[in-house]
Amino acid sequence: MVIQLYIEGQRVELFKDESITITDSIKNVKDIDKVFTAFTQSFSIPASKTNNKIFKHYYNFDIVNGFDARKKVAASIELNNLPFRTGKIKLEGVDLKNNKAHTYRITFFGDIVELKDKLGEKKLSDLDLNAYNLTYDAATVESKLTTGESSSNHIIAPLITHSQRLYYDTGADIFDDGNLHWHGGGGTHVHGVKWNELKYAIRVNKIIEQIETDFGLSFSTDFFKNTSVEEFDHLFLWLHRKSGAVEDLSGTTLLYETIIDGWTPVTVSNAFILTESTLTSNAPTFGTTGNEPTKRGLGKFQVELYTSDTDEYDISLLRDGISVFNKTGHTNNIIIQAQADFIYAAGTYEVVIASTSEISFTNIVWNCRYYVAKNLDYILDGSNAATGAYNTNSAFTFNVNKQIPDIKILDFLTGLFKMFNLTAFVVDGVIQVKPLDDFYTGTDTYDITEFVDVNSSKINVALPFKEVRFKFKDTKTFLANKFSEINNRNWGETFYNEGQDLAEKEYKIEVPFGHLLYERLNDVDDGSQLNIQWGYNVDKSQNAYLGSPLLFYPILVSTGDISFVDELNNDNEATDHKNLTTANLPFNSVSNNSATNDFQLNFNSETNEWTLDTSFAKTLFTNYSNYIYSVFNTKQRLTKLKAYLPMRILLNYGLGDRFIVAGSQYKINSISTNLLTGESDIELINDL
Repeated sequence: MVIQLYIEGQRVELFKDESITITDSIKNVKDIDKVFTAFTQSFSIPASKTNNKIFKHYYNFDIVNGFDARKKVAASIELNNLPFRTGKIKLEGVDLKNNKAHTYRITFFGDIVELKDKLGEKKLSDLDLNAYNLTYDAATVESKLTTGESSSNHIIAPLITHSQRLYYDTGADIFDDGNLHWHGGGGTHVHGVKWNELKYAIRVNKIIEQIETDFGLSFSTDFFKNTSVEEFDHLFLWLHRKSGAVEDLSGTTLLYETIIDGWTPVTVSNAFILTESTLTSNAPTFGTTGNEPTKRGLGKFQVELYTSDTDEYDISLLRDGISVFNKTGHTNNIIIQAQADFIYAAGTYEVVIASTSEISFTNIVWNCRYYVAKNLDYILDGSNAATGAYNTNSAFTFNVNKQIPDIKILDFLTGLFKMFNLTAFVVDGVIQVKPLDDFYTGTDTYDITEFVDVNSSKINVALPFKEVRFKFKDTKTFLANKFSEINNRNWGETFYNEGQDLAEKEYKIEVPFGHLLYERLNDVDDGSQLNIQWGYNVDKSQNAYLGSPLLFYPILVSTGDISFVDELNNDNEATDHKNLTTANLPFNSVSNNSATNDFQLNFNSETNEWTLDTSFAKTLFTNYSNYIYSVFNTKQRLTKLKAYLPMRILLNYGLGDRFIVAGSQYKINSISTNLLTGESDIELINDL
């Protein structure tokens, strides 16, 4: 078998006897909650003339613009000139002999590693979600509360309060409390849900799409972005970053915050990348060397704001989301200069204005210059980096980036994959996202009996744990905590052990999300059931609570008359209210009718908060059930064997395929192939 390794299209020279082993696994019975797994293998290659050229003589640190070993680069493996695997190569180091380079140590990663590399430590707040920013006031909250989600409406306001206790009592009128019963008039009749108790929520699929856009990724539409998959397409994330009321960086809603977004996007070489609202500067340091015409380096970096308004405003300059310059109570023009007003560093810059009134600027200009010796300089100025006339916000803006939960993008995605038991693998640059059951459907079957080494097979116990527990990270809100105290288990949690008292350890699958228990209201006065369901995001002591990111389904329901407080005084007391008849209610089910859709967002089959029955039969555990039932089946075994697979199988098998051995059919648990010898160590589980 002839092995060919290519790094960024250049063929690498290999040692003749170097062993290269590639291990594939998509779902391993020994670690069933792992996602984004990629085959990896470390091996050595000679420091030959060809390889030294590829790695730019990495051992010589005096070389300028040498190979950057901190980054993985594109690579591929061919067998007998036929494509086998694509992925990434990382240079681990160089071994010397007699003070000369002898061996490069490299690691080959599967394509899916690109997802981890690109996302890194970035958080949801780093996504460019400015297109979903909107005013936060009574009128807008009312509109988003009473307008259902749709193909054109991806931001809604659910009836989830951050602090206020809601109830419904036709027999009582108490000023300024949370009684949703509508009673016209003033005085004690002014009560109900306060508009500023509600926060917006965003469709999760829109977050997925923005991840694609911002990081140059592409997900398949098998599950993500598929409007026919209602249990995911209808899923929303509550925009709740801090406990209690909505605030901006100033800690208030009385200041109107504006992220300046009036520039026309332009890229000047790779030095400056200007978008509507950000400037990314890639110059590593500030300063120049030499004199014209050999002058080189960043000589100017400043932002200039021009206004004739006399009203005060606060201004901040952010780099990578962190303030590097701040001035309060400023009036008239201002120029913010690197080194004079802040210490320059490469990064993405934003200009933020906060004021109690609208500020009219005649122009806001980035003025930057990177000198290029004996060539045209890289320049941003009034000709290509000016907003022209620009007015700041005249109302408080709900900035999605600043209100979205504080969680890493990779952790968020991993949580979704664990929740719905999804698989991820790459085909032609597209990350294929499928539920595990779909992954195993419609695949090929290969009879490998004649290629198996009959003298080396082993049959082991397939089950390395006594039970699997599925749970949410956070069920500590008031009603969910009360449920736990009464039922001696967490809301939405389940475990599976086939009813056996097994000796092995427990395996826990935990998703990094909060999980609310919602309440359908009854009229306190006569006990009648109402078409109102709400969420109460407080702790067991009924204090405002942050908790973990909350996912839910909003359903627009005709509620009957409910009281909505649309005016408040400076002490946050109700001064006026109005009557609403529809609202986006929060649910743990896609539908409020199991005959329409019987999926519920619980691992356990819980009593539905709305219908008060157990007719919602499909749960999050359902996504795992076939696999888990198979693993716990008393007939299940983990078969280990060695085989020498022919090229027609080695080059074409997929991890969703089945192997047949001596008439029995198996799923692939893992397969490790030594490309030098052609020997494969295969782990199989029975296809039960």
